[in-house]
Amino acid sequence: MATPLLQTIHTPADLRRLSRPELRTLASELRQFVLDSVSKTGGHLSSNLGTVELTIALHYVFNTPADRIVWDVGHQTYPHKILTGRRERMGSLRQIGGLSGFPRRDESEYDTFGTAHSSTSISAALGMAHAAKLKGENRRAVAVIGDGALTGGMAFEALNHGGAPHGVGPADLLVILNDNDMSISPPVGALNKHLARLMSGKTYSAVREGAKSVLKGTPLYEFAKRFEEHTKGMVVPGAIFEELGFTYVGPIDGHDLDSLIPTLENLRDRKGPQFLHVVTTKGYGYKLAEADPVQYHAASGKFDPAEGFKKPATAPKPSFTQIFGSWLCDMAEADLRLVAITPAMREGSGLVEFEKRFPARYHDVGIAEQHAVTFAAGLACEGLKPVVAIYSTFLQRGYDQLIHDVAIQNLPVTFALDRAGIVGADGATHCGAYDIAYLRCIPNLAVLTPADEAECRRALTTAFRREQPAAVRYPRGAGAGKQPEAQLDELPWGRGEIRRESSTVAGAGKRIALLAFGTVLYPALDAAAKLDATVANMRFAKPLDTALIAELARTHDALVTIEEGCLAGGAGSAVGECLHAAGLAVPLLSLGLPDQFIEHGDPVKLLALQGLDAAGIEQSVRQRFGIHLTLVRPAANH
Repeated sequence: MATPLLQTIHTPADLRRLSRPELRTLASELRQFVLDSVSKTGGHLSSNLGTVELTIALHYVFNTPADRIVWDVGHQTYPHKILTGRRERMGSLRQIGGLSGFPRRDESEYDTFGTAHSSTSISAALGMAHAAKLKGENRRAVAVIGDGALTGGMAFEALNHGGAPHGVGPADLLVILNDNDMSISPPVGALNKHLARLMSGKTYSAVREGAKSVLKGTPLYEFAKRFEEHTKGMVVPGAIFEELGFTYVGPIDGHDLDSLIPTLENLRDRKGPQFLHVVTTKGYGYKLAEADPVQYHAASGKFDPAEGFKKPATAPKPSFTQIFGSWLCDMAEADLRLVAITPAMREGSGLVEFEKRFPARYHDVGIAEQHAVTFAAGLACEGLKPVVAIYSTFLQRGYDQLIHDVAIQNLPVTFALDRAGIVGADGATHCGAYDIAYLRCIPNLAVLTPADEAECRRALTTAFRREQPAAVRYPRGAGAGKQPEAQLDELPWGRGEIRRESSTVAGAGKRIALLAFGTVLYPALDAAAKLDATVANMRFAKPLDTALIAELARTHDALVTIEEGCLAGGAGSAVGECLHAAGLAVPLLSLGLPDQFIEHGDPVKLLALQGLDAAGIEQSVRQRFGIHLTLVRPAANH
């Protein structure tokens, strides 16, 4: 489909010159452009198809970028990117050196705040609104919060703060709830549209405030106040937001520009905290996505818009997420105490089948990671065995609860950490780089780093059966393709294993041992075949197999640790501490993720850029220890 009108829009200033009929044409073209673009690059689809009209209306009404718009969650900003000068770069979306799939302050002046993790928009926009008052600047701040982000406790903390006067007075803040899934209340047609426009206008506000001033101090005042809240509650389900100090408007149809634009114009000119409830449909305008917005939430790669997502001709290897989901169901059959918890990531964490089979033992707590962790602690206090299925970067949001509510009380909570290591297209905010470092420093907590799918199942069983907190970290996607056994076997606690023995004789060359933590075992084995190095599959970042480390230190000239996690405080640091404590002086090279954020792109390429593929490992070892090709010995079997 041609998009001639869209091609003329280079900034929101161009958009503001259009007539209302032209805006509707623009919406149609923009939606088609989003669909065509994502079908070529992959990325989030349903949520972006649902924000087309809202994006147009916001940039039409508000003077962006002087007026600040904060999008939450940020994966619904593709239309925003297209309208703010990045249309020609959409072909590079989520690729190395290309556009981010989320707002980024260093990408565009229109991206006022980075929001790849949810529930932060109201806090950020409130800060911007108060900053404008303190600096005497006449600009607006708007927080657009949707895709379940309002379920996060931080959003309500911000609402609680934002509705109360502080410092220079109440903030001129507009919060827009993009309600695109479980609607608080559906629109009620023409009457609702009329009420929304009426309530957002100056006349309604003046009448309401005038009536309050006349009645205040009389017996009728409290009656009138209660009557107002009661009658509004019948048609506008916003009592909770009103009680928090916001003027509530809505719900209105988020795909109707003739309703959105005048309502936003009225709210733009009002002072103080405002709350607009907009109802949209995920996948709007694309029948396949409307019918299944969950499946079409994100596209992992290219697809034909006419046919939609198609199953691959050959079944892919099971992912670690699928291995976890299968293990969870099997363990639930074996142990009735198991309860599964996820913070709004049922599909992403592999809990779909578990929910079907064990609905009484399944809890999706919403985007509320702190609550998820402490809820698990409460279950564990009563003798149950909770499993928290959570992404590595999302557990960071429940870190205080992990320490205070789980670890200090030494409660048997199992944390299944998906997306550990480099994630890829979602970039720095989703890269699971820090979990080994931030977990291994916590007393009572064990950290398991399985090397493949079969070992992951055993690691999960091992962690679950311990009477202490334990985390099992595994990456996104598939691994080496090692098929797990059906039984629920455990790993030897705190023990690693030798997977390859160097054939280099002492004195004939430098004898190197590679200590691999997690799935980097397999590139380590490939590198070792060319280096004639010993390879240890460490399996545990905590407790370390100190006996194995000491033995390798005594029988080798140098040790090399390899991990797909940050070097600062990571597994390599743990090995260094172990050697120091044992008084063992042996050269140590630690390979892992550097002290910088890893940007978005293909995970295989990103891993290679960090020197964590086989070639990179080999090169690093040769450079550090001066190993030459003449020292290569025949490779042992993996």
